[in-house]
Amino acid sequence: MRIGLIGTGRIGSFHAAALARNQDAGSLLLADADPARAARLADRLGATAAPSVEQVFTWGVDAVVVSCATEGHAELVVRAVRGGLPVFCEKPLATDLGRSLAVLREVSARGGVLQVGFMRRFDAGYRTARELVRSGALGRLHTVRTMTADPAPPPAEYLRTSGGLFRDCLVHDFDMVRWVTGHEVTEVYAAGSDAGAVRFRETGDIDTGAALLLLDDGTLVTSTGTRCNGAGYDVRMELAGELDQVSAGLDDRTPIASTEPQGPPPASKPWTGFLERFAPAYEAELAAFVRLVRGEGANPCDGREALAALRVAEACELSRREGRRVRLTELPDLPDLPDLPDLPGG
Repeated sequence: MRIGLIGTGRIGSFHAAALARNQDAGSLLLADADPARAARLADRLGATAAPSVEQVFTWGVDAVVVSCATEGHAELVVRAVRGGLPVFCEKPLATDLGRSLAVLREVSARGGVLQVGFMRRFDAGYRTARELVRSGALGRLHTVRTMTADPAPPPAEYLRTSGGLFRDCLVHDFDMVRWVTGHEVTEVYAAGSDAGAVRFRETGDIDTGAALLLLDDGTLVTSTGTRCNGAGYDVRMELAGELDQVSAGLDDRTPIASTEPQGPPPASKPWTGFLERFAPAYEAELAAFVRLVRGEGANPCDGREALAALRVAEACELSRREGRRVRLTELPDLPDLPDLPDLPGG
C-alpha cells in the first residue's frame, strides 16, 4: 500500500508520523504547498517527498490523507474520489455548509470512500462514556455538559479562515453529543463573546461561546468553549442520568483546581494542547483508516456523520448572529444536494 499525504504542517506531520509507525500502512508519499517542508519531514520519516501536490495523483497511490489548510480540503477530496481513491480528510470538509454538502454530493455520486477526522471517537474516556450510556447504566439521560477550552488564542491568520468557534472548535463537542448519546439535536440557542483579544473582533469571531441544545428525546445539553483558558487545555463531557453520573476527560492532568479544603490538588502537569491530549486517539483514527483502505474495517466517521455535527455548528452560529432559537430543520441537509453549486473541476 502507498498512501499520499497532502499537508505537512502541525497536524499533517503528526498524521505522517502515525502512518510511518503503522506496519500495515506501507510507504508514504508526502506533499505540501511548501515542497521543502515536505522534504524535511520525508527525510525524518524515511518517506518520499513529491515536488508538488500534483504528483500525489500522478505518481500512483492507493489512498489519500488530506491535512492541508482548510481552504484546500474540498477540492482535494473531490479529486481523490474522482480518481477512485479512498480519502481521509481532517475536519472540516469545507469552509461552509454549502460547499460541504457539495463535496458529499460528489462522494455519493462516485461511490467514494471518505473518512472525516473526528478523533474523539477513538478516545478511551469517550468510548467508555458511550458504552455506559448505551448500556443503560446511567438510567434515563437528562443532562449533558460539554466543554472545550484552549489555553491560548490562535493567531489572527488562523481565525480568518477557521470558520469561527462553533464550526472550528465546538463541532467536536457536537459530534460527541450525537455519537455518545445516539440522539439527534433538534434545536439550539447560542451566544458568544468577543471581549478578549482584539483579533477576534477584527476577524468577526468570538473567543468564548455557549450553546443550549435540545435532543430529540428531550435531553438537555450545554456546550461551552473558549480560546482563553490560561490554566491549560481542558476538554470534558459530563453525562447525568437518573441512576448515575460520569465524566469523560477528568483525570490528574485536567487543568482545574478545587476550592474545597478536602478537594483534590491541582494538576501538576496540565494538558497543554489537543495533540498532546488526544495523541492516542489520533493514532487510532489513522489506524482505522488504514484498515478501511485494506477492506478490513467499517468507516468510523463518514461524510454524513461529519455533516450532522457541522449542521449543529451552523445552527449555533446562526442563533448567535440572530439572537434566537434555531431549529435544525431550518438548515439544508442531504436532500437539497442537487441545488448546490458545483465544485472546481465539475
